[in-house]
Amino acid sequence: MLPRDEYILELLINNGFIEPTDAEQAKELARSNHTSPVDELIRMGFVTAMDVLETTASDAGYPLQEKIGPVDGDILDSISRDLVLRYNIFPLSQEEGSLRIAISNPYDFETVDTLTNMLHKAIDCTVVPKAEIEAAIKKYYNTGPSGYSAEDQELMDSVGNIDITGDGPIKEDENAPIIRLVNQIIVEAYRLKASDIHIEPLEKRLRLRYRIDGVLQAMPDPPKQLQAPIIARIKIMSSMSIAEKRIPQDGRIQFYSGGERGGKPTSIDLRVSTVPTAQGESIVMRILDKSSLTLGLPELGFFSDDQVTMEKLLGLPDGIFLVTGPTGSGKTTTLYGCLNYVNKPDRKIITVEDPVEYQLAGINQVPVNETVGMTFAAALRAMLRQAPNIIMIGEIRDLETASIAINASLTGHLVFSTLHTNDAPSAVTRLVDLGVKPFLVASSVRAIMAQRLLRRICSQCGGPYEPTEHELRSLNIGHSALAEASFRKGAGCERCRDTGYKGRLGMFEILVLDDEIRRMVNERMSLSAIRQRARDLGMRTLREDGIRKVLAGVTTPDEVISASMGDKD
Repeated sequence: MLPRDEYILELLINNGFIEPTDAEQAKELARSNHTSPVDELIRMGFVTAMDVLETTASDAGYPLQEKIGPVDGDILDSISRDLVLRYNIFPLSQEEGSLRIAISNPYDFETVDTLTNMLHKAIDCTVVPKAEIEAAIKKYYNTGPSGYSAEDQELMDSVGNIDITGDGPIKEDENAPIIRLVNQIIVEAYRLKASDIHIEPLEKRLRLRYRIDGVLQAMPDPPKQLQAPIIARIKIMSSMSIAEKRIPQDGRIQFYSGGERGGKPTSIDLRVSTVPTAQGESIVMRILDKSSLTLGLPELGFFSDDQVTMEKLLGLPDGIFLVTGPTGSGKTTTLYGCLNYVNKPDRKIITVEDPVEYQLAGINQVPVNETVGMTFAAALRAMLRQAPNIIMIGEIRDLETASIAINASLTGHLVFSTLHTNDAPSAVTRLVDLGVKPFLVASSVRAIMAQRLLRRICSQCGGPYEPTEHELRSLNIGHSALAEASFRKGAGCERCRDTGYKGRLGMFEILVLDDEIRRMVNERMSLSAIRQRARDLGMRTLREDGIRKVLAGVTTPDEVISASMGDKD
């Protein structure tokens, strides 16, 4: 049961509509039928839907209106049909700088806040039954049997008249509805803090999904008939060739949403990729969140002891610091956080990246362009002649890049880079496998950090809970650790889209090489021996760090188990 249902039951009891025993009976039925206890009360006849709506509206401070009367046609232009359908609202009246809307959920404060930002108007609410709002939308916004508005239907009928072949330019005024639709897709993804937008053509539908906190979530599908103009519009925005549909393409979009709080426009940077499929071109737009550039070490997920270790490592004058993990584990965000920490006026910092995703103030960033010979190795050789103090390499991919990075570290430079390995000790053997001499690895690498991303428990709906014995056994948590533990789990709310999670943090495995480990690397001792020595020095494994975050109540056992399946220590 959601916390909101519990709250409504208390309101109904306090207002004399039901008795506490009625509420308990409704809860039992709701658990059996997998429904809401409020719905069960209405079904049993203890209250009516209007009783519930009147009680909640009064509690939220909104007026109640049973019917939507005649509507002035001008008011319909105040808010688009797409927003009306997406949020199940209806415009009632407007004044200078304000708009009154009908809303069926008095506690949907996030929708009110979103509309305030998108429309740049003060939003006033009147509570109206959901069925009445849906009937008004159907009547006044002219939705037909297909579910499409007259505007969308007219556009779909005219798709054949829009030049999407590349033989001629697409005119902005011809495509205005498509422009609005694509803009809304981007703005909504940004509002939900999605990292990726996936537009995938399937046989009978055009699927739209957002990746939120690392998990793909389905969104309402755009009409299949609009597939071609939507894809063409996105390709034009990202400076791709709309005539070429046979090969993959890459591009970038700098999108301005038109304004946020205070009237300031919001710039959204997206990296766009297209891939031809059997049903058309699949598009992925990655949203580059600039807020991650200013994250400090605590925001990345470091506890105080690991933060002290990181600060010592970032203060070293030379050597290599490696961040490892699979694709999507947050390595780039961590490196940018490290660069942000060491970015001071007395230091010259140069990066070589493929591609340069974020523009960092005060840092020289060099993009890789292999078509003109600007490879990682070529860029590194040129960078060393620029006399930098700190170098960041997007990824060590081959022996040539690794050798130049090691030579740079041995000549007084602090080098940050990434490798694709599952844990920290494996990075040592990975460099040796690339062809680097073991003594060079031992003398240049200062520390290696493996990481994964975990979803944070939603701060709004998160609450204490008792873990099951299975969860405790899976993470090998002894009963001695339970005394000071703070197990929490999200119940699901509108803020987190009923997932129980909002935001992410890292779990880390930090290996600092001492003289003994350097000797073991130089003598090519086994990976298990190196790992055991690191454990003796106090290195926590990924799973152990995840367990600390479970006990602290910032994530759940399920997250740690799924993110560290290969780590049983």
